[in-house]
Amino acid sequence: MNIISSKNISKKFVKTTFSWSKFWQLQKEEKIAVKDLNIEIEEGEFVGFLGPNGAGKTTFLKMLSGIMHPTSGEAKVLGFTPWERDHNFLRQIAIVMGQKNQLWWDLPAIDSFNMLKEVYSVPEAEFKKNLEMMIETLQIKDLLSKRLRNMSLGERMKCELAASFLHSPKIIFLDEPTIGLDVVSSKSVREFLKTINREKKCTLILTSHYMGDIEALCKRVIIIDKGEKMYDGDLNELKTKYAPEKKIEIFLENLEDKEKFAHLGGKKNIIENKGIIHAPKEEIGAIVKDVFTLFNAENIIISEADTEEVITKIFKSKKY
Repeated sequence: MNIISSKNISKKFVKTTFSWSKFWQLQKEEKIAVKDLNIEIEEGEFVGFLGPNGAGKTTFLKMLSGIMHPTSGEAKVLGFTPWERDHNFLRQIAIVMGQKNQLWWDLPAIDSFNMLKEVYSVPEAEFKKNLEMMIETLQIKDLLSKRLRNMSLGERMKCELAASFLHSPKIIFLDEPTIGLDVVSSKSVREFLKTINREKKCTLILTSHYMGDIEALCKRVIIIDKGEKMYDGDLNELKTKYAPEKKIEIFLENLEDKEKFAHLGGKKNIIENKGIIHAPKEEIGAIVKDVFTLFNAENIIISEADTEEVITKIFKSKKY
């Protein structure tokens, strides 16, 4: 069942400037942030939303969450028109933006949680159950009495996520939730989101420039550029279509290894002491056989192209 849908939704911004050359005349410049975007998302999906800076990702999330009105088109989220901001709609969604806080800066986290409980009219039993789950899953017990302004970025983001799930939302919009986080904090956030998606069956839409987030969490991705949808489908199919090669990495221990490497097939190059081969999947069998004949298995890594390489290749070629 579709829980989110949009039909020909568009958003234009008008920028007004003064023109010196025309005696201070006002000039209006129109910018299209989102153009005729059509999507359908089913209940329980975890969808990655990708695109370069300025592609329209955040604008689209703001329209779906009711923060922003579209210029034209329509959308339905949980059966509601988002920008009408019906109270019953707002109680069923949450939005987490990596560069904005929803918690109070000078209050301990637990005080903010209790205030949100009242704002969303969360029953006491449900609030306690959800809070206990957040504390256990995100490991934030020691942060409850800590003021937000005294927390690290990773600690703040954990508390922001906890706050967003206290009222049991059915849909969560995540805009760069791991931006600026260290490796440990990012992994913790990913594991939490996986757990929430699996156990709560909630629907999540994620924008991120960190391809590790997308690969770890999303089976389906939507790519937009200049406000238009360029791809909507399975992440692995995307990689198969735009990166039909495998990568073989070989640690070269000495000059003899480098001489052996020179005789192998495929597109090759050497970076420091690592030999890299890019081979079409239909040729990989023969090349791998030669590689394992010439080199020790512990010095060989075979992998698919990562998502970041694929996305970069797509936007460089502008072929979709």
